[in-house]
Amino acid sequence: MSRFFVLPDKVAGDVITIDNKGDIRHIINVLRLGEGSKIEVSDSVNWEYSAEIISVDSELIKLKILEKKRFSREPHRRITLFQSIPKQKKMDEIVRKSIELGVSEIIPVFTSRSIVDKKSNMIHKLERWRRIASETVKQCKRGRVPLVDEPMSFEHLLKYITAFDLVLLPYENEIDISIKYCLKHLHTDPDRIAIIIGPEGGFEQEEVDLMTDNNAISVNLGKLVLRTETAGPTAIALVMYELEMN
Repeated sequence: MSRFFVLPDKVAGDVITIDNKGDIRHIINVLRLGEGSKIEVSDSVNWEYSAEIISVDSELIKLKILEKKRFSREPHRRITLFQSIPKQKKMDEIVRKSIELGVSEIIPVFTSRSIVDKKSNMIHKLERWRRIASETVKQCKRGRVPLVDEPMSFEHLLKYITAFDLVLLPYENEIDISIKYCLKHLHTDPDRIAIIIGPEGGFEQEEVDLMTDNNAISVNLGKLVLRTETAGPTAIALVMYELEMN
């Protein structure tokens, strides 16, 4: 069953309205759904619904709520991925796979070895990443669309990460502490978790030192050195396995 997202004010009593033109076109022209067809709807905050279409036109679709329940697929913990911006379209795949694996927020970061220039059409890239995020949550039927935030500087990152319960810094030169060991020996149960991933050329040692001085724990992801587009999803999957799965 196809899933769509609305704002909470589009839910009134037992009726949901969809007025997003793109969603309306998709329902009518691509899915070819009409009165009596059933779809899933999320209010993007707390609730998801099974609903039946009761009226259709090119401006508005109305649905009758058949079932209401709290999100069943959203992770309990909120993971933010701080991803050093890679070149070409690697970020597209990072966004897609990270959201499939349960990340709550993705923040692109400019670091010393970032190949992408800050002036390189970033507005259009951000629009594409957000569109990929919206498409991905529909496919994996999550309750919320994770935020793909505007890129931040490394200096801003250092201030931002101090607010997290746990900050993991996968680093290829870390020998002593694995992410597995770190997650198994936590002293508290973290709600907000940050994962920081470096660019193609890796972090400068000075950057690593600054991050570990500001709440980050340097860990390794195993014996192999992973590509930047692989490291983030791998770290997310390991956190989910250790902290979310029963």
